[in-house]
Amino acid sequence: MSIRQRLFRTPGGQAPSHTKLSGKAAYLSDTDIFRDLGAKELEELDRMTAMSTCRKGKVFYTPGETGEVLFILKRGRVNLYRINAEGKKLVTATIGAGTVFGEMTLVGQGMHDTFAEASEECTLCVMSRSDVEHLLLNKPRVALRFMELMAVRLHEVETRMETVAFKSVPTRIATFLLQLADDETQQIVGVSHQDLADMVGTYRETVTRILNEFRSEGYIELGRLNVTILQPDPLRAIAGE
Repeated sequence: MSIRQRLFRTPGGQAPSHTKLSGKAAYLSDTDIFRDLGAKELEELDRMTAMSTCRKGKVFYTPGETGEVLFILKRGRVNLYRINAEGKKLVTATIGAGTVFGEMTLVGQGMHDTFAEASEECTLCVMSRSDVEHLLLNKPRVALRFMELMAVRLHEVETRMETVAFKSVPTRIATFLLQLADDETQQIVGVSHQDLADMVGTYRETVTRILNEFRSEGYIELGRLNVTILQPDPLRAIAGE
């Protein structure tokens, strides 16, 4: 069974009809790579995509999946991660709403040895390789947006790997707290100590100890699956910004 069939099958085993899907065109128009498309082009794109909701914690892509597919994240957050020979999990990217990812060698996007997991409830659109090829060959501006996105994504991955490889654990944690915090509320919601440990490449116990140290200094406030940054400047100093 393909990824597309597995994500979009109904309890009766049949893929839902695209005629039942609504509102995709409006959403897709807000996705950066499709911002140059007109109304008719967005309607055509609507017919190319299927949409589904993934519950938090669902792993919807695993290494060795057959076929190429492109995911467009409408809502929620997705972690891309790898598992080493010792079974340790390392998050290589955290994908937010409004961007794309997947196994598409045509656009330089790879998911080799990578798992994709919904870190919170997500709504996803999916496009097949043939649909993406058709889109890129006929819409050069979309192809350009893809190239721009891949350049940004590569830089983000390199920066994350540099942080994990060369910075101390407190520095890594401070860095990721600042990156994950909401700009307005300064809150990080739905991220557990284990999630943060997977992101920074350490153990949950180490993350808990350092977060408690940050709390005792008055830098953060801790709740259940909730961190609020109270003093960002000391964290920026620790992060080396």
